[in-house]
Amino acid sequence: VQLQASGGGLVQAGGSLRLSCAASGDIEEINGMGWYRQAPGKQREYVASILRRLDRKYAVSVRGRFTIPRDNAKNTVYLQMNSLKPEDTAVYYCAAGRTYDSNAYYPNDYWGQGTLVTVSS
Repeated sequence: VQLQASGGGLVQAGGSLRLSCAASGDIEEINGMGWYRQAPGKQREYVASILRRLDRKYAVSVRGRFTIPRDNAKNTVYLQMNSLKPEDTAVYYCAAGRTYDSNAYYPNDYWGQGTLVTVSS
């Protein structure tokens, strides 16, 4: 499975941005898809994920501001980021996972390249 992320950029605080992550290869084995981020000097952290059946989960820090639509027909997951804050500045990584157990919401079998999101104050 290969993941191709895109959509990062520079945005002012309060603005919006949408990231995309397209999956290719043996996509039938994929259940969860999601996003993580890593800010400068910090560890990578979970942001949001969505399962094949469209159940979603969000980190507390982004709940109410970010949404994670998924288009199974296009094998693509998005991260719609609204009301962005400077603390959202990070490299965002998409990920996909095969598992259907309780860890499905934290996909980590496959990773895309990071895409940088910078939120200016």
